[in-house]
Amino acid sequence: MMRTYPRNSPQAAARILALAMLADGHLCNRELAALKRLGAHELLGLQAHELHAVVHEFREDLLACGGMRWAEACLMDPRRLRQLMDEVDDPDLRLKVLGLCVSLIEADQQLADSERIVFAAAVEHWGLHGSATSPALTAQGWRNS
Repeated sequence: MMRTYPRNSPQAAARILALAMLADGHLCNRELAALKRLGAHELLGLQAHELHAVVHEFREDLLACGGMRWAEACLMDPRRLRQLMDEVDDPDLRLKVLGLCVSLIEADQQLADSERIVFAAAVEHWGLHGSATSPALTAQGWRNS
């Protein structure tokens, strides 16, 4: 079972970042460096160790839901994805999280289908068509305008 966080809490927002980072099945050093470079924890109102704890807890939740098989755990069903996205409904926070997600997804310079799914789900669910300004994501046709 996935943990829940209060609506629009820094932890709920951080979990969306964790989802973007782990969507391709691994957490790479470039993504971690991007988190630090962007000051993501400060932007979300967390201490760095709190953000890292949310990422770690999210990974644990994925493994628990996926039966300890990482490849299956990373494939999130649409219902669960909507639940995660529903925990962030503040328009300004959504834009902030989406911008951070774009930077994290692009950090390793490899765009996996699973990352595209997370990005597209956020844009669609949050109604942010036209808000994502990533040239790489747009070039890949990942944004609906």
